[in-house]
Amino acid sequence: MPGGPEHGKALGMATHELTQSSPRSASALLTTDRTASFVSARVAGVLYLIIVAFGIFAEVVVRARLIVDGDPQATAANIRDSEWLFRMGFGADLIVFLSDVALAIILFFLFRPVSRVVSALAAAFRLTQTAIIGLNLLSMFGALLIVREADYLRVFGQEGSDALALLLLDLHKYGYTLGLTFFGLSTLAIAYLAHRSCVVPRLLAALLGLAGVGYLCDSFAFFLVPGYDGSISPVLLAPALVGELSFALWLLLRGKRLEEQALAAERAS
Repeated sequence: MPGGPEHGKALGMATHELTQSSPRSASALLTTDRTASFVSARVAGVLYLIIVAFGIFAEVVVRARLIVDGDPQATAANIRDSEWLFRMGFGADLIVFLSDVALAIILFFLFRPVSRVVSALAAAFRLTQTAIIGLNLLSMFGALLIVREADYLRVFGQEGSDALALLLLDLHKYGYTLGLTFFGLSTLAIAYLAHRSCVVPRLLAALLGLAGVGYLCDSFAFFLVPGYDGSISPVLLAPALVGELSFALWLLLRGKRLEEQALAAERAS
């Protein structure tokens, strides 16, 4: 009978022979299962939301509130009076950059079946952006040191210290903009992969494409247009906010199909 001891013995022998003859297959399957626990569309969605939320906090709640363009004294006074808020903005940026590294790797695996080369380019551009903006945080922290340390005040004087702090914050702004140039290229690559995936909605892929174009246009305007102060940045970057939030929510709610596609390709290979 099928459930008898002879059947159990035969099944055990067959399983033993299979594992002995193809240990690499068993190892590959185990590796794929481990990859599945990491390459999760939901994890990518959560990371995306973290990046958006903490990025908005650092830029809108902290820097836009404390930094007064063209006024070193007011900016330095704001930082001295709200040092804890300034440091929270620094910490929020750190969380964004750490999340960005993890998200770059996960998106690479999720979109690798669509195009290995373009997926690698998207990850490379995003990681380059993260490295540039991460190192650029030193300028922001340097401004805090100058306005609060008495040694710098004795050397540069009050006005000199305030002016130097604002200069470092301006350098941080342009360094951030330089990093977003690479992020714009990464977003364009993701938009292409999303369009080719046949899983991500075409409208969402188009929004990501507009987001990438907006990042690039805004970044090039800062460096190539004399006197550009970012006055039209909200218009250029509005599609980025809509597109990235929509993509994050899609990954959370519907991204399982993209994940299954990636894992199927992994098993097939």
